[in-house]
Amino acid sequence: MHVLIVEDDPSLGRGIQTALARWTWTSEWAMDGAAALAMAKSGHFDVILLDLGLPKIDGLEVLRLLRQGGSTTPVLVLTARDTLAARVTGLDSGADDYLIKPFELDELAARLRALHRRTHGSASALLEVDALAIDTVSHQATWEGRPLELSRLEFLLLRTLAERAGRVVTREFLEQALYGSEGVESNALEVHVHSLRRKLQPDAIKTARGLGYLLVRKASP
Repeated sequence: MHVLIVEDDPSLGRGIQTALARWTWTSEWAMDGAAALAMAKSGHFDVILLDLGLPKIDGLEVLRLLRQGGSTTPVLVLTARDTLAARVTGLDSGADDYLIKPFELDELAARLRALHRRTHGSASALLEVDALAIDTVSHQATWEGRPLELSRLEFLLLRTLAERAGRVVTREFLEQALYGSEGVESNALEVHVHSLRRKLQPDAIKTARGLGYLLVRKASP
C-alpha cells in the first residue's frame, strides 16, 4: 500500500511514517494543503491520510478539490475536531472514514486495511488469485498451499500485482508502491520480478514490454 500522509505536525507525521514502514507500506508526506493537492494529483496513492487543520489550504477544502477533480482515492480524515457536526461535514465533503486524534496506531492500521480491502472489493484480509493466497494482515503468502519465503519488497510487489491480477500494472506504479519517492536502480524491479517467478512459476508473471507486468489470472471455465 502506498499512502499519502497530509499532516503539519512534524512529530505525528514522522510517527505515522515510521509505523507505515514497519507495516511494510510506503508513504510520502505533505505538510500543507497546497503540497498535498500537488502530490495527490501527481502520485499513485492507495489511501490519503488527511489532517484538517492545515496551513495554506484547509483540509476540508483539499478534500473538496480532490473530489471535484475526479479523485476516487480513499481518504481517511485525521483530526482533533470531534464534534458530530465536524464528522458529518467531513464525510459529506468526500471522506471515506474519520479517526479522532489522539488515536492508537493499531486502530489506524486496521482502518487503513479496511479502506484498502473495500477499494479492491474484498471484505476479507485474505487475497486469493488462483494458486496464490496472501494474508494482508500477517504478511504471509502461499503458492499451491506452500509457504513462500519473501523479502519485504517481494511481498509488496506480489501484493500489488495480486490486487490488480489480470491487468497490466505499469512500471512507474510498481516502483512507487515499492520505493515511494526514493531513488531506485534501473534494474531493481526486474530483479524482484525474476525472484518471484522462481518462487511461483516462470509464467505466473507476464511482462508487457514497454508498459509493466501482470499477474496471470486463469480464465473462468
